[in-house]
Amino acid sequence: MQAEFLVAEQRADGNYLCVQGNWTLDNFSALEKLLSRYKKQALPGQHNLDTSKLGMLDTVGASKLIQLLGHENVCQLLQADSMLAAEKKALIQTVAQALELTKPDMQKEKAGVFGRFFGQIGYSIAAVWQQFISLLGFAGLTLEALFRILLQPRQWRFTSVVAQVQTSGLNAVPIVMLLTFMVGAVIAFLGATVLADFGASVYTVHLVAFSNLREFAILLTAILMAGRTASAFTAQLGSMKVNEEIDALKASGLNPVYLLVIPRVLALLVSLPILTFLGMISGILGGMAVCALSLDISPVMFMDIISENVPVRHFWIGLVKAPIFAFVIAVVGCHEGFNVDGSAQSVGEHTTSSVVQSIFLVILLDALAALFFMEMGW
Repeated sequence: MQAEFLVAEQRADGNYLCVQGNWTLDNFSALEKLLSRYKKQALPGQHNLDTSKLGMLDTVGASKLIQLLGHENVCQLLQADSMLAAEKKALIQTVAQALELTKPDMQKEKAGVFGRFFGQIGYSIAAVWQQFISLLGFAGLTLEALFRILLQPRQWRFTSVVAQVQTSGLNAVPIVMLLTFMVGAVIAFLGATVLADFGASVYTVHLVAFSNLREFAILLTAILMAGRTASAFTAQLGSMKVNEEIDALKASGLNPVYLLVIPRVLALLVSLPILTFLGMISGILGGMAVCALSLDISPVMFMDIISENVPVRHFWIGLVKAPIFAFVIAVVGCHEGFNVDGSAQSVGEHTTSSVVQSIFLVILLDALAALFFMEMGW
């Protein structure tokens, strides 16, 4: 027996285990030896606990005592032992509860490769579903607040909306026009190269017009706004969440959705259609430049072909998707900003998530819209 820590005594009223000495971190090695010894040698049978000679006790000593005696035995012995100080008894009980909570994880069997693989798939599907439900709820809350605020002109915040239009719309004009111009030029290059084999180089004009008006202008603009504006919304609201500014607004009786979400949604609803229109013009100008340089199609002839052969409905088909994409991008950005849990790492994670979700939803909705318009014959 380790006389300085644990002694088994036989008394007139029964068998006793006398716990004595300092069960602290300083005696960790000796306590480990005692514990390893009794893993091979069972403790005496029916016994009572005597803690009258117990010195100092910390969490390390309490955990070793619980591991030595067992959780159930410790609980029973603590109830029967009235000589143990209240603070030591509370410490042992707290450590015992903590060990009991972690016990299932410690004893959890390791899953196989296939179990982990399919488990991860199930976890991912459940997380995506919960995220989708949360996003739908936030979108409904935003629509409800939007309809309410339209009927209350006193709560309109023109200054916030104009500031957000400048940030998310006006400042994005150069990058949107540059990107769509280059994409329009690339489409014209590809069209001129491929169609030249069939002697149909003149149809490069049709390709540039159709692709820019229906798809590329709105899609590229929306993807740029998803990466630029949705991330900005998430970072702004996430920083406010970390600094507890949103909680301060709620404590002041103000609605954060009215103050923070609605101006951003309205600003993007105004900005994205305008940016899409500019992207259409810029993309057509890019195709026009390539046609003039490579195919000897003059700008006047280019515009005549478009006006005669490209119906105006293609312009409206591209433009009608802009408000829908704008609402989705703004809602996703604000939703992720409100989900930040109070750390800088969380801000980064939710900013990344907002960009990924926005781009995915924009491409998904664009594909669904393309199928719908095709089936409708538009």
